[in-house]
Amino acid sequence: MPAAAPLEGECAADVAIVGGGFAGLWTALTLKNRRPDLSVVLIEASICGSGASGKNGGKVHGYWSSLGNAVQVLGQDGARAIAEAGDWAQQGIRTFASECNRDIWWREGGNLVVATTSQQEEKIASVTQRACELGAEEHVKVLSEKEVQARCASPVFRRGIFYPDAATVHPARLARALRQAVLNSGVSLFENSPMLGVDPGKPCRIETSRGHIVAREVVLATNTALSARPEIRPHLSIFSSYVVMSEPAPEQLASMNWIGNEGLADLRMFLHYFRKTEDDRVLMGSGSGPVGYGDNAKARHLTHDRASIRRAEAGLRRLLPELRDVPLARAWGGAIDVSADRLPFFKTVPNTRIHYACGFSGHGVNATYIAGQCLASLVLNERDRWSTLPFCTRSLPRLPPEPFRFTGASAIRSAILACEEADEQNLHAPAVARAVAKLPKIFGLRIGIR
Repeated sequence: MPAAAPLEGECAADVAIVGGGFAGLWTALTLKNRRPDLSVVLIEASICGSGASGKNGGKVHGYWSSLGNAVQVLGQDGARAIAEAGDWAQQGIRTFASECNRDIWWREGGNLVVATTSQQEEKIASVTQRACELGAEEHVKVLSEKEVQARCASPVFRRGIFYPDAATVHPARLARALRQAVLNSGVSLFENSPMLGVDPGKPCRIETSRGHIVAREVVLATNTALSARPEIRPHLSIFSSYVVMSEPAPEQLASMNWIGNEGLADLRMFLHYFRKTEDDRVLMGSGSGPVGYGDNAKARHLTHDRASIRRAEAGLRRLLPELRDVPLARAWGGAIDVSADRLPFFKTVPNTRIHYACGFSGHGVNATYIAGQCLASLVLNERDRWSTLPFCTRSLPRLPPEPFRFTGASAIRSAILACEEADEQNLHAPAVARAVAKLPKIFGLRIGIR
């Protein structure tokens, strides 16, 4: 599929969308579905899906697994509201997968979160208690060690929590399918057209290297790049996540009885997340990559950190020892936009018609569908079940300014890693690491707490 031509000269539209990842593509498609008469233009700096969307782990689940943090941030009613929105999103993606006439490797097998140490196992009780308080027991099922082993046999797996409302997908295939759907709907797409600036006038004006767009409404769906905007910077930090992919290992997968389509994760703070692929490879991710400084989302250590790749590989070998001799095919990393309260936010810049979505916080594909619906409602000035979600309406906490943000986050990250690695080795973490790891909770921060 050849790239779309870059934007040249002047282009006028009702809505201009910047960013051809999942959030931008869902927004474009949603707007055309709701209002076919709208003229919509989408520009992408590279090719659609080439950024965070194409790099993600391909796990698709809503917010039943995030009830603990959601209740702390939003209260019980707000937590249930976003969990139900995750169900709407899951159904929306399921429908798209069945109707897009492409095999995007959509597989519904649930999400299994396993404890691998006694400390991780202690977290299960608080998760189930929260689910009971919200009447969400059907969405959160505790599995015994025997039941966990029946799904995927590993010597380090203990009890677990199974979230049935989850799936996996091939992220690049989904991005290409969405791109085609957007084109079919009549959206004007320009790739290799990075935005140089946006003027919030009436109408708005977007500048690119070879042209400009005049539009009544603008949507910014540029992920970590949004941290450069002054109204967003205080609420957003940049972390990174790394992934390794094994060579095909059908015999090893069969020997550990991993024959279902579950996505898996452990109960670390900097969790390992993993799944199988259709050609019997295993993707293993580690959300423990380095922290970004300020709004520099292009720093090399966010995409090329050997220590983070080694941690992801070590997770693969420890959690799935049947794969200890299977070579790696690929490894990659990328920046992720983490909000101050670890939930996404979708808003309109005050006194403008510029709307944005960010703070996805590693929540994956499901959250980007919600973003597309919420952004479409904001563009259309519709007060509906999407625009009234806490994602759009809540007040956002602020993070410390630089350099304190980077210094503090880096120290806390190192301390948590030291504590979790000691836990996995059945050792006591150094006292200093334990003390520093507690700082986020002491200061009432949501980042650094799970």
